Amino acid sequence: MEKNLEFPDLLRLIDERSTAFRAVVAAAPGLDAQVPTCPGWTLFDLVKHLGGGDRFWAAIVGAGPADAPPAEAVAARAALEVPQEREALLAWLDASTQLLLGALHAAGPESGCWTWWPASQSPQTAGGTARHRVQETAVHTYDAQLAGGSPQPLPLPAELALDGVEEFLFTVCATPSAWPHKPTAFDFHAAEGRSWRLTVDGDGARVTRVPAPTAATGEDSDAAGASVHGTASELVLYLYDRIQADSLRVDGDARLLDLLRAWEPEEK
Repeated sequence: MEKNLEFPDLLRLIDERSTAFRAVVAAAPGLDAQVPTCPGWTLFDLVKHLGGGDRFWAAIVGAGPADAPPAEAVAARAALEVPQEREALLAWLDASTQLLLGALHAAGPESGCWTWWPASQSPQTAGGTARHRVQETAVHTYDAQLAGGSPQPLPLPAELALDGVEEFLFTVCATPSAWPHKPTAFDFHAAEGRSWRLTVDGDGARVTRVPAPTAATGEDSDAAGASVHGTASELVLYLYDRIQADSLRVDGDARLLDLLRAWEPEEK
């Protein structure tokens, strides 16, 4: 069984992806470029969102265990003002990332903190926060590449993307809220050799790792209602609604994926 990324790896990847994001912004034709995958947003808006998020989560991690985010952090995010000039904006974003990394490093992976996913399979810890911020930064780097006019955005790094599929399923999909349709399961198969099953029924949604299908056996005999196949990078981008299912191979009833996408659990 493959291990999840270790805490130092998560901090390294946050730094690496933020650096890649800043490089894309620095090379873009202008900060007013539209972000196709974030309708209504410009590249400037995307920078403000990512940097503001880094500062917000730095304050949350620094506050320790809590039932809600610090009021000061909420107010600061609502009133956030950032530099308008590109060079100063990039320096502000770099400082934002360093604040987050500093807070995470000081807290350590097991330190508790508020998160918006209390009912999921992800822990409410600095480690869980770092794992999620890696994916936020990676996906927004992809967004920035599109806004910057890249005809073919680079795929997410494999180590990041493999962890990202599981992180999304654990954090966003897992819930004790009852599935309002006939019980079923969704399998996600990464070409790199890792697979996950999301089971949904009256007890909610839960995620487990499952053996990857082989050329000899194909799908498991206990077939899922729908199975999605792609590279780990493609699966992450699909889960974050950056690419559509028709960009991937789907076995089984593809209509079930529409039900999953439309589902809004009552408790998260």
